[in-house]
Amino acid sequence: MSDPAASVPRVTRADYVQEALAGLDRVAGTGVDPALPLYATTFVVVDLETTGGAPDGGGITEIGAVKVRGGEELGVLATLVNPGVPIPPFITVLTGITQAMLLPAPPIEQVLPSFLEFVADAVLVAHNAPYDVGFLKAACAKHGYRWPNPRVLDTAALARRVLTRDEVPNRKLGTLAAYFRTATQPTHRALDDAKATVDVLHGLIGRLGGHRVDTVGEAIEFARAVTPTQRRKRHLAEGLPKVPGVYIFRAADDRPLYVGTSGDIATRVRSYFTAAEKRARISEMLAAAERVEAVECAHSLEAEVRELRLIAAHAPPYNRRSKYPERQVWLKLTDEAYPRLSIVRDLAPTDSAYLGPFRSKQAAELAAAGFHDAVPLRQCTHRLSRRTTMPACALAELGRCPAPCEHRITPEEYDHRAAVPFRTATRDDPQVVVDALLARIEVLSAGQRYEEAAVVRSRLAAVLRAAVRMQRLAALTGIAELAAARPAARGGWELALVRHGRLAGAGVSPPGVHPRPTITAIRATAETVLPGHGPVPAATAEETERILSWLERPETRLVEMSAGWASPVAGAGRFRDLLAKAENGTSHQLSTERS
Repeated sequence: MSDPAASVPRVTRADYVQEALAGLDRVAGTGVDPALPLYATTFVVVDLETTGGAPDGGGITEIGAVKVRGGEELGVLATLVNPGVPIPPFITVLTGITQAMLLPAPPIEQVLPSFLEFVADAVLVAHNAPYDVGFLKAACAKHGYRWPNPRVLDTAALARRVLTRDEVPNRKLGTLAAYFRTATQPTHRALDDAKATVDVLHGLIGRLGGHRVDTVGEAIEFARAVTPTQRRKRHLAEGLPKVPGVYIFRAADDRPLYVGTSGDIATRVRSYFTAAEKRARISEMLAAAERVEAVECAHSLEAEVRELRLIAAHAPPYNRRSKYPERQVWLKLTDEAYPRLSIVRDLAPTDSAYLGPFRSKQAAELAAAGFHDAVPLRQCTHRLSRRTTMPACALAELGRCPAPCEHRITPEEYDHRAAVPFRTATRDDPQVVVDALLARIEVLSAGQRYEEAAVVRSRLAAVLRAAVRMQRLAALTGIAELAAARPAARGGWELALVRHGRLAGAGVSPPGVHPRPTITAIRATAETVLPGHGPVPAATAEETERILSWLERPETRLVEMSAGWASPVAGAGRFRDLLAKAENGTSHQLSTERS
């Protein structure tokens, strides 16, 4: 026979902490498919006897485990364990295990390899599972064995969900054994208690059918603490497809309440009815929901785009993000003799110098303040004339404005000193603006005016963030048509047809088939997208950014393009590292950028 220890992985240091006792609702290992029917699931029912106290890596005096599947017993593991410490008298009275019985028994580090091999690829079952699992995890951590993190089913928790107080006064193992008339009665010995738990488990499984619980994953979730609303509305998740797409929770009047997306609609919607879902607003949404509508999509990108469009169209009350794309604003240079910066909702076809879109007016104002710090753009809102003058404001007296209102500067010189740097920074190279702001940060930092330097730093970040974003968007939206492919998880290719930054068509070519015919079919049925003005002429900025993220993945292949995809060589993108420092670093770190 082979040595069980040889197949059990060891770890170099203990990684167990006490909080593991409360961790049974975390994501379990992947050894058992949660969709496996209960009748086909292999369970290992375990019970421990201990010296009492908290799990510290020792204290186990006996292990009993029974492996079952489909009601048939597959194997048994039972052994006494020498804890290496004296047995408290009350434990001896309770269990009948004496010190003399444990002296010849193996220590836990010799028992663990066989036990871990016995529970491999099975669902672990215990009565009051946090206690038993806590001792086992602590022992593995102390002696260098990696805990396999199996899926765990607690019969005590399951009984609390299945049985009412009218049926049993409590959920103790002895009470449940009597109720289900188990063949073996619990005796506070590990193997007897494990065998009794097996019969209790089978009795509880027999009751789960009435609750529409048929798989091991559903049984584990059913045992957890879910709200009455989640339990009552669980049927809404039935019959949904296991494909990528969008799901819509609808109210009784068919009004969309919440829109989401997933690579597996059925699995994602089911998660809303489990103990893992604890968001208060989602609980409120579930109470109002009457049905779930599924929109199947070719792949994840199409699902993400459809989600954005549905949220923008319906503004569901329980979605927090992407609801109001029309609230975006732009920072533009006005068309007049002495232009200034203006925050507007929409761009006109005649607008030629602009930056955005910004997600809020406050973000646009922060970027505008950055330009005002860097270049002598006037900040007043008067419409100035080339012929008549107006009294200058305080900014002119402070040297913060060249006073075009008093004609102290010609329109040509103003354009060269103030307007051209803005146009250049937004379209091509923001170097002049960046240098001016870094110089100001350096002066403020040298004078120990750190709070003011931090304000300028935030303005620099706002300018760079908007410039990088706009130039990145414009590079894609300037392409009339682009076809791209990405390997699908199950073979074949995920295909996307993008026109002016908008997803016009999507599909999947089957494995072993050349994707070209599928691309041709997608093109023939794709949405017609007309060119427009600005960096996002045909879609929201968020949609184009989702497409960009998909296209920029290493595995994505560009198939066809109507024009080249390029960004300015000296564009804002080369300041990404500086932007990261501005967002996360200190003013002193930024001042070194100029040296």
